Amino acid sequence: MAKSRVLVVGGTGYIGRRLVKASLAEGHPTYILRRPEIGLDIDKLQILMEFKRQGARLIEGSFSDHRSLVEAVKQVDVVICAMSGVHFRSHNLLLQLKLVDAIKEAGNIKRFLPSEFGLDPAQMEHALEPGRVTFDEKMIVRKAIEEAKIPHTYVSANCFGGYFVGNLSQMETLLPPKHKVLIYGDGNVKAVFMDEDDIATYTIKSIDDPRTLNKTLYLRPPENILSQRELIEKWEKLSGNTLEKITISKEDFLAQMKGADFVTQVGIGHFYHIFYEGCLTNFEIGEDGEEASKLYPEVEYTRMHDYLKRYL
Repeated sequence: MAKSRVLVVGGTGYIGRRLVKASLAEGHPTYILRRPEIGLDIDKLQILMEFKRQGARLIEGSFSDHRSLVEAVKQVDVVICAMSGVHFRSHNLLLQLKLVDAIKEAGNIKRFLPSEFGLDPAQMEHALEPGRVTFDEKMIVRKAIEEAKIPHTYVSANCFGGYFVGNLSQMETLLPPKHKVLIYGDGNVKAVFMDEDDIATYTIKSIDDPRTLNKTLYLRPPENILSQRELIEKWEKLSGNTLEKITISKEDFLAQMKGADFVTQVGIGHFYHIFYEGCLTNFEIGEDGEEASKLYPEVEYTRMHDYLKRYL
């Protein structure tokens, strides 16, 4: 069967460029939306030029030009959006509604994967303000997709290693602490940690798979389901450095929201749901979901012991 033609929107971004790389590696004719908004951003342009050299094709299109989006979408079979949804970088999730309109008009798309890749928003109806805006906006996009009857797959990739593993899940840093580490609650709540390249690999494997059609793909490889204490223990063994552990109750943790800026409040809320409530692992995957490592056992996913080695 011929490989689907894939358009990546946000192909120069943190997860987007990995999706482009994985799509090319899997042999898909791979297209990247080149938006005029790139302006004089030389770094993004260089990334696009390198992907072009590797065989990707660049399609011009702008979110301020509906016709250009329709024309771009007509050239492919699958659209994957990887626009940023994290508030400390850029937050453009609702722009995807314009992409939904274009896909609906084009009428040829076999699968649309909107920008998700984190916590499953369908499980976050109870989420705290103001962080719940992320989940609410993702659900608005989902509603538009489903009302337009667009074939889709949602990817719940849980915790990106770059944001949650190297720093042992500490806020306000991306590097391992040297002397002391903050433990959330008892530190034994299970989360799911993922290598970003593996996220892209699993995502691309799902796009032509009938088992993932109109479902949520959960990335929960068993050896990457770890508590914060287990993650810290792995680092201590690798580094030979024992850290002072300071526990913080959920009340004290949430109290930090008071007087904090918007971005910090969002982060505190998300960390609370992950490390105090266990929102990544406290539910069973139902009939409307599939688990990636079960579907694709051939993927040699990165264990967090190996992920942490890069920080030594």
